[in-house]
Amino acid sequence: MATTRMRWVVSMGAVALLAAPAYCAEAHHAWDYGAAHGPGHWGKLKPEYATCATGKTQSPIDIRGAVRSDLPAIQFDYHPVPLRIVDNGHTIQVNYAPGSGITVDDKRYELVQFHFHKPSEEAIDGKRRDMVVHLVHKDDAGKLAVVAVLLKAGETNPVIAALWNNLPAHKEGEVELKGVQIDPADLLPKDRGYYTFDGSLTTPPCSEGVSWYVLKNPSQVSSGEIARFAKAYPMNARPLQPLNGRVVRATQ
Repeated sequence: MATTRMRWVVSMGAVALLAAPAYCAEAHHAWDYGAAHGPGHWGKLKPEYATCATGKTQSPIDIRGAVRSDLPAIQFDYHPVPLRIVDNGHTIQVNYAPGSGITVDDKRYELVQFHFHKPSEEAIDGKRRDMVVHLVHKDDAGKLAVVAVLLKAGETNPVIAALWNNLPAHKEGEVELKGVQIDPADLLPKDRGYYTFDGSLTTPPCSEGVSWYVLKNPSQVSSGEIARFAKAYPMNARPLQPLNGRVVRATQ
């Protein structure tokens, strides 16, 4: 496992409570993962959520029969930043400062935020993993690219341990800890081969036109770290969506 580059500063003055940014979940929680407002109803809850029901390239999917292709490597350019974390009522999310991102086929996407689902939303040959982290990126034109890192029970992950040790006491508010630095590069597996397909956001409004990159190999988290997340979110994964003729490609 990669050695973490987190740096700790013991200072009560390092913690500041900030207003949640605009792209966090709505405070009144118009949707959730339950029976009344869950995934089967998202498309009818609000007009702007209609794509959740009518879209043809929805995520997540079950990855089967991927076509091996000559795909470019994802160039990861992540840098440590102070931790900015929010429990937005749907997941634990880390909002990322500018300056980190990925490049795919000469196109640069800036890392905006990353968040977690339990179990993994994506499946490979019908199998979902214990959890997944979605690293959400955006290019200059506003197009989104999401890197999904599957997480399986195993060794402690130092990045996730740091996040869970600094969870906000209250939902919706973003907490910034200037004395705790994190680097999402430490969430990535050593082998970064991937599957790719056209998809959508996995939460309302389920907007399409999202480029997905699901890493083939999982990273590890401890069973205790999985259990800690499950106390807040025992299940926050959208059901698998129809492929509708899409082609999933895979690195060689």
